[in-house]
Amino acid sequence: MIRSMLYATDLGLYAPVVMQHALELARTFNADLYVVHAVEPMGLFAESVLQSYLDEQALNEFHSQGLNTVIASIEQRVLDSFREELGDEGELDLKRIQAVRVLQGDPSQVILDQAQKLSVDLLIVGSHSHGAGAETPLGRTAARVLQLAKVPVYLVPLVQRRRQGDR
Repeated sequence: MIRSMLYATDLGLYAPVVMQHALELARTFNADLYVVHAVEPMGLFAESVLQSYLDEQALNEFHSQGLNTVIASIEQRVLDSFREELGDEGELDLKRIQAVRVLQGDPSQVILDQAQKLSVDLLIVGSHSHGAGAETPLGRTAARVLQLAKVPVYLVPLVQRRRQGDR
């Protein structure tokens, strides 16, 4: 029985397609839907640039306030995309969304950790990130999630691949 699901979004070009699948599955199973987006940690180069321009107090403030602001902005963007996709009749579907979480870390690990923490029954992911091309059979994050997930994974293929196969 599927009572709760975790939709992992990269906010890329095909995210609306994966989101439609997540919403349809939530409707079909009358399930709760959680949404997660992972933000990769800042690289060493970016960190060193910031350290050269900011004193320690300003850098600490940036890390706490700046990151929180960015995360809140991304969470709002995800909710706005749901609202836009659903239109005026989507209030019932919006109530299925229990939480939108934006967390810093390796995307596959964030997804797997949240799946375990929330005890979801199904993971919903796209097959590629916005950076992968159609020639790549599976994106890095999707491959890791498929390998390591302890619950079923619903994988939405890259739209271009589906169109090429229809010919």
